Amino acid sequence: MEIQNITAAVEGILFASGEPVPVKRLAQLLEIDHKAVEYAIVQLEELYNEHERGIRLLRIEDSVQLCSAPEYADVIRKSLEKRRVPQLSPTALEVLAIIAYFQPVTRAYVERTRGVDSSYTMTMLQSRGLIEACGQLQVPGRPTLFQTTNAFLRTFNLTKLDELPALPEDDSEAKAQLQEAIDAIQREQEAVRQAEEVAQELRASLFQDEGLTEESAAEEQTIEPTPNEELEAEE
Repeated sequence: MEIQNITAAVEGILFASGEPVPVKRLAQLLEIDHKAVEYAIVQLEELYNEHERGIRLLRIEDSVQLCSAPEYADVIRKSLEKRRVPQLSPTALEVLAIIAYFQPVTRAYVERTRGVDSSYTMTMLQSRGLIEACGQLQVPGRPTLFQTTNAFLRTFNLTKLDELPALPEDDSEAKAQLQEAIDAIQREQEAVRQAEEVAQELRASLFQDEGLTEESAAEEQTIEPTPNEELEAEE
C-alpha cells in the first residue's frame, strides 16, 4: 500500500471511529508495520497544522484521535446548539488532582487526604467521564479503586499523565498531611484484618471447648425428632 493510501486510510478510520484508536490497532487493520502507521500520522499532523484546517490530530498516550481545531470551538459549539460545559468547582479540581497524581486510589484515600466526605464529588466526576473504576484494593472490604480517563487527558490538553506539572518539592506541610492520611488508612486496614483473625480464633476456640465442630453444631441445631420417636418417648 502506498503512503498516500495509508495516510488516507488512517484518516478514514479515525474519522469513522470518533474515539481514540491505538496505533497498534491501526497497524493490525491496515496489515502494515508500526513505523508506516507513525509516518502516516505525522503526515496527517503536518497537513492539519500547516494548512490551518478545522481538524486536528490528537495524541493520547499510544492512541490517536481526530478532533476539531480549538480555535473554532465557539463556532462549532453554536452549530451544535450545545450549552457551554459547566466548569469544575475548586472542590472537584482538588479531588481530581488527588486521583490524577496518586492513582489508582480509593474513595477513603481521597477523603483521608482532604479531611471531608468526597462521595458526591467523585460520583459527579465519574458521571462526566473524568474518572473511572479500575479494580478493587486487595484488603478486607475490597474498596473500589479509581483512576483518570482519556477524557481527563483531552479535557486538560494532555497526551499522557507524565505531562502533569510536578508537585512542589518544598511543601513539607502538604507532604506531612498526605503521609499522615496514608498511615491512617494503613492502620485502619490492619485493624480490620486483626479483628477478623481474632473473630476466627474465638469461633474455633468456642467449638473446641464444647467438643463440637461447626458442621456438627449446625447438624444438632437442625435435627428434630420424628413423629414415631415422639410416640415412643410418651409410652
